[in-house]
Amino acid sequence: MKKISTFLQLFIISILLLGCSKTDPVSMPLIEKTTEVEKLFEHSKEFTQKVYSYENGIHAAVGYGIANSYLIEGDGFNIIIDATDSVFQAEKVFKEFNAINANPIAAIVYTHNHGDHTLGAKYFLDQQDEAPLVIAHESTAKSVEKIFGILNPIISSRSSKMFGTALPEEDVVNVGIGPYLSVGRSAPGYIKPNVTFDNELKINIAGIAFEFFHAPGETDDQIFVWLPEYQALFPGDNIYKTFPNLYTIRGTSHRDVNAWVNSLDRMIALEPKNIFPSHTLPFSGDFAIETLMIYRDGIQFIHDQTIRLMNQGMHPEEIIENIELPAAVAASPYLQEFYGTVRWSVKSIFNGYLGWFSGNISELDPIPTFKRAKFVSNMVGGPDALFAELEKAITNEEMQWALELSDLLLAMDYRASEVARYRAEAAFYLGTMASNPNKRNYFLSEAQRLIGDKEPDNIIPPEASMLDQIPMDMFFDVLRVNLNPDKVDPNEIITACFEFSSGLSKAMILRNQVAQIKGVLPIDCTLNIQTDEQVLKQVLAGIKNPITEIASGNLIVDKDVQFLKLLTVFRP
Repeated sequence: MKKISTFLQLFIISILLLGCSKTDPVSMPLIEKTTEVEKLFEHSKEFTQKVYSYENGIHAAVGYGIANSYLIEGDGFNIIIDATDSVFQAEKVFKEFNAINANPIAAIVYTHNHGDHTLGAKYFLDQQDEAPLVIAHESTAKSVEKIFGILNPIISSRSSKMFGTALPEEDVVNVGIGPYLSVGRSAPGYIKPNVTFDNELKINIAGIAFEFFHAPGETDDQIFVWLPEYQALFPGDNIYKTFPNLYTIRGTSHRDVNAWVNSLDRMIALEPKNIFPSHTLPFSGDFAIETLMIYRDGIQFIHDQTIRLMNQGMHPEEIIENIELPAAVAASPYLQEFYGTVRWSVKSIFNGYLGWFSGNISELDPIPTFKRAKFVSNMVGGPDALFAELEKAITNEEMQWALELSDLLLAMDYRASEVARYRAEAAFYLGTMASNPNKRNYFLSEAQRLIGDKEPDNIIPPEASMLDQIPMDMFFDVLRVNLNPDKVDPNEIITACFEFSSGLSKAMILRNQVAQIKGVLPIDCTLNIQTDEQVLKQVLAGIKNPITEIASGNLIVDKDVQFLKLLTVFRP
């Protein structure tokens, strides 16, 4: 008999502890794996941990975290394409690659900014005295800084749910494009690119002709790598063996789906024979172009049909109900919904062109959820009746309806602990039944949080060496968006002037409950701060104590009490 997972044990125990009164949540039903969920388990074969070697001196490390890492043997030097998702995985990959060829690394290539491609780079770099080239698109560094800076808390939290990093290992089937995310298993090892380009770059590295092309798709900074000598294409994340994430539920800037199609067309025009994607297994032969073609057709179909139905005045939910992939596309093993989905893609395309307003006037300025909850509650006979409807939905396994009913009851703070447990039961059921691992892991993670009041871990915690890779400008941007207006006197103007040993100067002006950042110091400053950039970075990241740094002279402040008070306005 298969061992029951820790999470399932926790769930069963929590249900039993609730007792068996009429108003307590019912016991969890035994949920059998559906055919679609069985397919997800089968999909895990794509990520068997192994290094695959090819005659042309290309080696693929698959299953070490989420993203593949590639070794290309050159003349006296090696080249790495994508550096895995962590130093933890990079150490294992380097050992495997080093056993194949121990030559020094001439270059590390980032196909784009996502952490599963960049956060292991430092380990590769640290294994040799001479720093390699670090090649990426010119916008990659800014994209990394945005994720590590102003979006880190929310992206980290939502990524943790989507990838199931807080779930017991046995509860994560896979994450659609890899076995599991390893980001939190070691300090981040991102290294800022030192060779960047705009549209294309053609250079010879270790005797091999490399051609790099900007190819927007899953990210705006996406590139693909072409080795004409080998007819080898490294498409990054613009193709993998699952329906693409035209939108990701962890949150992202709008993904230009039309540009994604155009990027695939540029790849197809090269007539590649060997495809080495950043996720899932490499493939080759005549099948290569055929696969690229059906993949781009699937994306274009969703894009074009969404636009067509938008122009007929349909709202997103109506469009979703009227779109069905062509049979050949739907049958392709490369377009099964193990990562992205048609439904989420339609919503993202609609939003990208028309914004969040669907066109339905009832959605423009809806009544607050609390007020809607009151209206619905009164309509069905009061909160007791609404709670009874929740119980009925759980009993009838109408779990999505149960989630929506729980929204209303929680908005009224009615029997909140019991409602939360029902909500957890619904989330667990829907997650277990989901064959899309993004949804599956997100729902199971939310169920776990509701049961144990456990928030997802910060999978990208601050780390001193990582701060070197983030410019000071980003830290001031982080301060801006973390200003708590409730802690600021609306009638007071404060000008904090920062002078750094590097020669950089920054002025932060608190006015009208916003923080304006300027690169030129004014004549009059309320506060004067002199320090090293790294010291302030570590203070702001919570690695160093500001009081200790002031006492040691590393942070020179003319009004230390007022400075410490200033720091508090940037906390929740």
